[in-house]
Amino acid sequence: MTSFKLAYVPGATPAKWVRTWGERVPEVPLTLVPVAAADAAALLRARDADAALLRSPIDRDGLHAIPLYTETTVVVVPKDHLIAAADEVSTGDLADEVVLHPLDDTLEWPALPGRPAVSRPETTADAIELVAAGVGVLVVPQSIARLHHRRDLTYRPVEDAPQSSVALSWPEEETTDLMEQFIGIVRGRTVNSTRGRPAAPAERQRLERKPAAAKAAKAAKPARRNTGGGAGKRRRRA
Repeated sequence: MTSFKLAYVPGATPAKWVRTWGERVPEVPLTLVPVAAADAAALLRARDADAALLRSPIDRDGLHAIPLYTETTVVVVPKDHLIAAADEVSTGDLADEVVLHPLDDTLEWPALPGRPAVSRPETTADAIELVAAGVGVLVVPQSIARLHHRRDLTYRPVEDAPQSSVALSWPEEETTDLMEQFIGIVRGRTVNSTRGRPAAPAERQRLERKPAAAKAAKAAKPARRNTGGGAGKRRRRA
């Protein structure tokens, strides 16, 4: 049975596109494949997914990629931390903080702000636990902060931190009709749009008949007769 596999990295939210797919292509199941950010491109090259929502930077070798959106970067802190009282902070405000740097960090830092931790946490989830324990703070894309939400933690935007972008990617030589359908859904095309994908035979015939039918209808329509204003004027002159 034909299916479509969509991989997605932590923090990416494909739910609305999956719902639209189910409405437009109900005969083809869409399977979601969670994948670590560092492994997403390799998963596509291994053909273990038809497409992926992945984070920059992207190794484009053999892959197409359409940028979708860029996320706000935030710092995760305990709710009683001084930073929680601010609406927004800068990397300079983190100078005295221990800034955790997990091995699966998705941000590209020219230089990490604050003071380094004794060791790097293995994962972002581990780093979140350390923040909750008061060991340090963590700077991540906002969707990652939401993904690891805890009642005892909060986050604030970091205005001058690096940002992470999310893109839709797929193998270069495999832009199938199903891939074109998904691209159209992600880009917000309507169900009647044929842009970016070949029209099916029945649809092509309908589109070809439409201009001819409109022309024939126009030719068959009787000309309008003006029976109002002129007659009125003639009566007034009389």
